[in-house]
Amino acid sequence: MCFSATASFSAGIVLTVIGVASIKKTTHKSQLLFAGIPIIFGIQQIAEGILWVSLPNPDLLNTQKYATYVFLLFAQIIWPSWVPLAILKLEKRSTRKTIQRFFVGAGLLVACYLAYCLLVFKVEAKIIGQHIAYIQDYPVVLRKYVIPLYAIATIAPSFFSHIKRLWLLGLSIAISYIITVLFYEHYILSVWCFFSSIISIAIYIIMIEISNEEKLKKIELTQPQHGL
Repeated sequence: MCFSATASFSAGIVLTVIGVASIKKTTHKSQLLFAGIPIIFGIQQIAEGILWVSLPNPDLLNTQKYATYVFLLFAQIIWPSWVPLAILKLEKRSTRKTIQRFFVGAGLLVACYLAYCLLVFKVEAKIIGQHIAYIQDYPVVLRKYVIPLYAIATIAPSFFSHIKRLWLLGLSIAISYIITVLFYEHYILSVWCFFSSIISIAIYIIMIEISNEEKLKKIELTQPQHGL
């Protein structure tokens, strides 16, 4: 979240609560990765809240460094690999699983490359105006490949799932990304993560629907079958 420390910490707490509530709706361990996505956002927002507090203070250089790396770890490595894997775990149809595995592969490829960049090249967070900018000295030459793969891994899986309303999640993420690019070009990483964190509410709603559908199936299975 790019507006203030209070907003970031508040969002972190709210998202963690939503994540816990989503996890409570799970009925199978295969749903845990998906239900836990809001917690990932929560940790990320708390890390950015720490940056808001530590960046103006020269005595907290180590705190700044660790918080920066934690934020980028979640934004660039965990997020593109976790999301497609979480949706794959939800999938029950073999043909859809094949497609979802492709997205997992794309996400892992992006995550590995960005992990390498995070370890090798200089990164720095700075407060510029009312935003936090993440300055990354990554190679420019591969950016035109990394950005589309990142988008494919994080947006596309939702449109290829058998779950009814999951496509709304992908659409919401895509719209939030477009808004961020258009209006916050120099702060895409921070601002888009803020907009995407709001989508955690959609994850909770989807988990409610999944839980209700499975309850209905159990009721149908327990009801006696009457012959003609």
